[in-house]
Amino acid sequence: MSSGPGVWCATVKTNLLTPAMTQQTPSSPKQQARTPRHVAIIMDGNGRWATMRGLDRSAGHVEGVNTVRRITEAASRAGIDYLTLYTFSTENWNRPAEEVEALMHLIVLAIERETPDLIRNNVRLEVIGDRSRVPADVNERLDACRRATASCTGLTLVLAISYSSRWEITEAARALAREAAAGTLDPGSITPDDIARRLTTAAMPDPDLVIRTGGDMRLSNFLLWQAAYAELYVTPTFWPDFSESDFAAALDHYGHRERRYGLTSAQVSGATPDPSSPLLP
Repeated sequence: MSSGPGVWCATVKTNLLTPAMTQQTPSSPKQQARTPRHVAIIMDGNGRWATMRGLDRSAGHVEGVNTVRRITEAASRAGIDYLTLYTFSTENWNRPAEEVEALMHLIVLAIERETPDLIRNNVRLEVIGDRSRVPADVNERLDACRRATASCTGLTLVLAISYSSRWEITEAARALAREAAAGTLDPGSITPDDIARRLTTAAMPDPDLVIRTGGDMRLSNFLLWQAAYAELYVTPTFWPDFSESDFAAALDHYGHRERRYGLTSAQVSGATPDPSSPLLP
């Protein structure tokens, strides 16, 4: 990706009311809610935002931190349960060493600064990705924040750090292969649910809505399995300029989508389908 996901930071105002979360089974098409339960965001455009202003690319990442703060507040107000941010992809390790170092440093600063506010506002932190490649000090601070917010029951903020979907699916396949080789799993009995349970997102619902800023029309190796039926929303706005009103527009767009999951519109609405109509997803 040309500019890539931006670095995270999250602060939720103390007067926000975040409803307690409970594990729920996915809604059927007839029970669709207007508000998505899980929103995932590809935070693209930080570097291009900075370049257009004659600034160093790192300035775009710093400004992107402010956007994450705004959007986390907006997600909490909207009653969204999970907000997953594509923070740093496995491909991002191939960027110039100076930029990678600056990104990791910014992650550390954000974690240290924001943990008290996350706790105060009932926000739980989770992390997904290949953390074996993440510097030890960053991992330590991530774990400290996860432990400190473990009992929070409001919005769950999920950071995808050193993450790629192909890496994740490969790891799940390896786990299944090990179990089959050990004789504890019949390969012929493997189902999609078996794969899903071995993904890093096993404890959370699939995303209902995937937002991408920066205008590129691709998923960039992000939640490929989980986003099979997610609604997609792409905006040309760069991440540092993505506002609460932009986020609200994405949610409104989602609210007007008909999620059919391979059914017809008549089936989703509960009406009697026209036998002459083709079955369209």
